[in-house]
Amino acid sequence: MDYTKLPHTDLEVSKICLGTMTWGNQNTEAEGHEQMDYAMEQGVNFFDTAELYPIPAAKERYAATEKIIGTWLKKNGNRDKVILASKIAGRSPATSFIRTTGLNRESITEAVEGSLSRLQTDYLDLYQLHWPDRATNYFGKRGYMPEVSDFWEDNFHQILETLRDLIREGKIRHVGISNETPWGAMRYLEESKVHATLPRMITIQNPYSLLNRTFEVGLSEISHRENLGLLAYSPLGFGVLSGKYLRNRKPENARVTVFPNYNRYSGETAVKATEMYHNLAQANDLSLTQMSLAYVNSRPFVTSTIVGATNLMQLKENIDSSNVVLNDDVLKGIEAIHQAIPNPAP
Repeated sequence: MDYTKLPHTDLEVSKICLGTMTWGNQNTEAEGHEQMDYAMEQGVNFFDTAELYPIPAAKERYAATEKIIGTWLKKNGNRDKVILASKIAGRSPATSFIRTTGLNRESITEAVEGSLSRLQTDYLDLYQLHWPDRATNYFGKRGYMPEVSDFWEDNFHQILETLRDLIREGKIRHVGISNETPWGAMRYLEESKVHATLPRMITIQNPYSLLNRTFEVGLSEISHRENLGLLAYSPLGFGVLSGKYLRNRKPENARVTVFPNYNRYSGETAVKATEMYHNLAQANDLSLTQMSLAYVNSRPFVTSTIVGATNLMQLKENIDSSNVVLNDDVLKGIEAIHQAIPNPAP
């Protein structure tokens, strides 16, 4: 397993990060524990979760994933061996059962305290804002259009002040953003530059895959120049880039089969691009999963690739992708497909 440092820190994290959002719904507690055991055995030391998980978000399952991780940490007594990241849910009608307020001091403090209790730990290594507090483009929305009903007021400074105080209390060590835009990323970074006592955002957790390379437009330059590390989520596009849904197949218990509304990566052009990537992988004796993950792993702005699995066979292939190096012919083939069908699933 290769390791990188979380930007601006001495924390070494595995190039593969274990995603957890199926635990408590598609996966049982025992299966979650089994995945964490296996990942640790393979050298994975970086786990990512959120108070929102498991998905789809539901009141009756709220924060079940964090509770599963917490029982595993308590059972094994190995908190010091894990770099643990979690996230606060943003304001949304779909998450009103969590809280109706935005990212204010009360909400952030409540969310951190809740996560620490469920995870059975005294601190989080990385705490992230799951999505912006304002109306903007994320979760597949292609562009930004101002909304007349958007009454958001700039609260970047107040958010960073709250996170600073939680860092001083020892409850979190570092902070990051998620599903953020170039404008939002730079606002956070500039705020911490102007006000030296405020913490710096060190990572951004955004989607990045062969079907969605929109990170390269704007955010990759910020990542390079500001040393803001990408934690790439959905590197297989909800499993679409495993090829298991090709030819209209609907594998039993697969995410898109169970949750057909999760069709972000299943549009007509995305399917066409997936078929082309599948053919390229086969022509080079690779599985589509291997090629897709190896490409994400190889990008210079990626600090760690977040993989998720519902069984150990999938997890093994995902983790093993860290050992796959793509040759020039494969990389040229990927670029040719991307030029023909760029970003079919943002």
